[in-house]
Amino acid sequence: MASSLTSSFQTSILRSAFLGGRNGFSVCSVPVSHVGFLKKTIECKESRIGKQPIEVPSSVTISVEGQALAVKGPLGQLSLTYPREVLVQKEDSGALRVRKAVETRRANQMHGLFRTLTDNLVVGVSKGFDKRLQLVGVGYRATLEGRILVLSLGFSHPVRMDIPDGIQVKVEENTRIVVSGYDKSAIGQFAASIRKWRPPEPYKGKGVKYADEIIRRKEGKAGKKK
Repeated sequence: MASSLTSSFQTSILRSAFLGGRNGFSVCSVPVSHVGFLKKTIECKESRIGKQPIEVPSSVTISVEGQALAVKGPLGQLSLTYPREVLVQKEDSGALRVRKAVETRRANQMHGLFRTLTDNLVVGVSKGFDKRLQLVGVGYRATLEGRILVLSLGFSHPVRMDIPDGIQVKVEENTRIVVSGYDKSAIGQFAASIRKWRPPEPYKGKGVKYADEIIRRKEGKAGKKK
């Protein structure tokens, strides 16, 4: 009987010590059904490109109406519509600044993208862009027939391509093509369509390539060593 009382007394002491009774604080229990996970707030950093202002030359006229921007310069006129995540503002100094309208991850992505697109508009109508291609291969050549680019690329027939409006094409020494204009997107699309007819192959490098393009070459099949 005495041993059972002693065991019960020791158990009560250990239980009170574990629950904090001997240390002067109480431990509260939480039902398992009420336990949840804390949501972590994702902080979106501001884009280093997006926060930079865009300087507008004196020869360029800017018109901002809501989410639409119209840019007019000596080379042409372009426009751009912004998504709801970003907005464009014209400062008192005349520069343009693209800002985020909301603090979301998509807004952070759109911020840098549309700042670059806006800068392309301003540079395009004031200075213009160009894309240079080179024809590599025996008999490969290019000529102009008015607004038609004629390419001889080893096919049984010449390739004839209509030059879009707003784009100028110049052929130098029959093997170099210069595509220029004020719309960077249209210039890149037309240059890519020219290259698509005969992409450069990796063994001899024959084909149509960009002037600054580096072709990774492969070795051909080597003869059997004796």
